[in-house]
Amino acid sequence: MTPMTPPSSPATLPEASGLYLRLWRAGFRWLYVLDAVGILAVTVLVTVGRFGTDWPEPAELVFGMLALTAILQVVFYFGGLYEKQARLGHRMWFARVVGLTLVGLAVGLVVVLPTGRYAVPRANLAAVGVGVVLVATATRALSRRLRSRRFGPPRVLLVGSSEQTALAASHLSETDRMAVVVAEVPVGAGVVSAADASGATDVVFVDDVSLGDVMPEPLGALDGSGRGVYLRVTATTALLGLRDVREIGGMPYVAIRSRALHPHQLRLKRLVELGVLLVAVPLVVPLLVVAAVYVRLVAGSGVLFRQVRTGRDGVPFTLAKFRTMRHGAEADGSARLAAAGDDRVVRGCRWMRRTRLDELPQVWHVVRGQMSLVGPRPERPELISEFEAAIPGYGRRHEIAPGITGLAQVRAGYHTDPAYKLGHDLQYLMSWSPVLDLQILARTVLVVFRPGS
Repeated sequence: MTPMTPPSSPATLPEASGLYLRLWRAGFRWLYVLDAVGILAVTVLVTVGRFGTDWPEPAELVFGMLALTAILQVVFYFGGLYEKQARLGHRMWFARVVGLTLVGLAVGLVVVLPTGRYAVPRANLAAVGVGVVLVATATRALSRRLRSRRFGPPRVLLVGSSEQTALAASHLSETDRMAVVVAEVPVGAGVVSAADASGATDVVFVDDVSLGDVMPEPLGALDGSGRGVYLRVTATTALLGLRDVREIGGMPYVAIRSRALHPHQLRLKRLVELGVLLVAVPLVVPLLVVAAVYVRLVAGSGVLFRQVRTGRDGVPFTLAKFRTMRHGAEADGSARLAAAGDDRVVRGCRWMRRTRLDELPQVWHVVRGQMSLVGPRPERPELISEFEAAIPGYGRRHEIAPGITGLAQVRAGYHTDPAYKLGHDLQYLMSWSPVLDLQILARTVLVVFRPGS
């Protein structure tokens, strides 16, 4: 199929211009409004069904409805229900909405339990929960339709053999009539340029392709341009473990991205870490003071050691840590990793490196947002250039802010080879959750008190 002439971009369409487009680019979603109205309507209808129009303590009930709506929407936000969604295919929202609604109701109970009050009467909770699930699921279907009306139907580039692209195109025409196939190209035949030329909004790989044909390119370029990218679910791809399969024209596909964590996950990670820091301040501050005094007495002047490290997205920053090596440890100007029994380490400071206490000053970098409590350890730019040349995919570890501690630090030794540490870092990216972060922090504390572990 010859690529069609690309249409005007959504930014230039008359119906997509003006204030709404500016708000949309800034992160506004009509889903915020639709969910708020829907949740409030559910709580009002349930309350009317139980009490009629003669509400007991109406002011308190209204305040509870507003509070519950806010709590549910905050949970939905950090649960990813307001992320920009790919335009192609039908996602199964129901199960996810059910889970997040239960979390929201539980949070509402925990927040108001100490006051002896409830956001809504307890007898209404089950009915409210069912109503919220139905409303939130319906608003996502409505939002998809509104988006298609405003920006036009998804424009699909099919990538694969002529036989498979023809089969996929026929399925789309039968069951996903909103989608328009704008081009068909074989794997490796300039997918990015074909997507640009045809104005495709979504790229679908219809063959049983290997990940090497997709990663790191063209996935990086396609994802970076805001296009949806989908890999067909086959017996081979199913071995990777599929948790989010969507249906496109009756066919199963998994949406793939060049980054492991979604924006809402990064925001939730940041929120959790700031909460942990707030709780840990009474312990961390005295520990910092005691450690600083110890280093000054044992290692002499120059308590802090500063060095340029690579941060999120490869952006360099100046890292601070307690100095545990003698002055002029790299007087020859060459960067090298610390080795077991390194003679550059100041006598009496080796235990600080082993327990990671020399990293404590980096708490300030976490406060500033340059680092995380948990994540891949930051390395020096000179060493990273060597690692990236020798270790395929090493740059993936820079998708998030580097951490004071990480999965590699609690599972591997201080001197473990960077290639093996990368495996732990990538596993962390793909498996991230607040619970995993808390587990790693707990294991890090054990390392401090049990140096031999």
